[in-house]
Amino acid sequence: MLDITRLQLLRTVIATGSLRASASALGYTPSAASQQLAALQRQTGLQLVERAGRGIEPTAAGRALAAASERLFDELGRLDGVVGDLRAGRVGSLSLGYVPSVSATWLPPIVEALRTEFADLRLELRISDVGTGRRDIEIFIEDPTTPPPPDVRTHRLATDPYVVALGRDDPLADHAAIPLSALADRPWIDNEPADGPCRRILLDACSQAGILPNFQVQTPDYRTALSFVATGIGITVLPRLATLDLPPGLVARPLTDPTPIRHIGLAVRASLAQHPAARRTVELLTQVAAQGEQVSL
Repeated sequence: MLDITRLQLLRTVIATGSLRASASALGYTPSAASQQLAALQRQTGLQLVERAGRGIEPTAAGRALAAASERLFDELGRLDGVVGDLRAGRVGSLSLGYVPSVSATWLPPIVEALRTEFADLRLELRISDVGTGRRDIEIFIEDPTTPPPPDVRTHRLATDPYVVALGRDDPLADHAAIPLSALADRPWIDNEPADGPCRRILLDACSQAGILPNFQVQTPDYRTALSFVATGIGITVLPRLATLDLPPGLVARPLTDPTPIRHIGLAVRASLAQHPAARRTVELLTQVAAQGEQVSL
């Protein structure tokens, strides 16, 4: 079995880019840290670091090993939380991962209900886009290219169609629905910072409509993109759930021919399927999601 402390040192060296800084952070001398890395290399039979000038740099094998250990350290962190709960006399904890676009509308009433019904439960909330199984319960965007791990149970929570957000005085605002092709020559405001299922869903729909989005501005999230739309710079296309609280002067209109649609799923660790707080969380999320779909009609 690999030595956990040596793995932690390797991860810290990669994160800080410095053996000396890593040694200081973990309470080693630079010499001792170097010896620990050498021991890890002997244990694995891999060259994990190499000299670069006066310092060292991780090799491709070192980076791969550090990345593969991420889930292990996530689980160790969760165990530390369990120990803390037991020491503090709390009865348990529940970690919940969620996509940002549902946080403002779905999570507040759910968290309030859980805090009322399970007063001693420690809730841990973390942003999570894909059902990785790292959290006890995860709200995620379904992605056919990334199936969930086998140790979780999943089901679909909601269907979330994309809409276009534009100014109330825009000529297209008078339309009940807007064909995606009608946006071909408009300046677009990008709202996805990186490739992922939400971006692929939109680009696939644009390809079917025979258009290429004319992105003029890139923003890191839906809320920032909407603030740019309010200035009149352009339009933005985003999931309907992200438009439930639009800035003044903006409207959201459904898209057609085709309608991009994302599916929001729920993943629960199989080992927690019968946990009272987990079951109640799933029940509350299902209710909130159903209410949101009724509003969209």
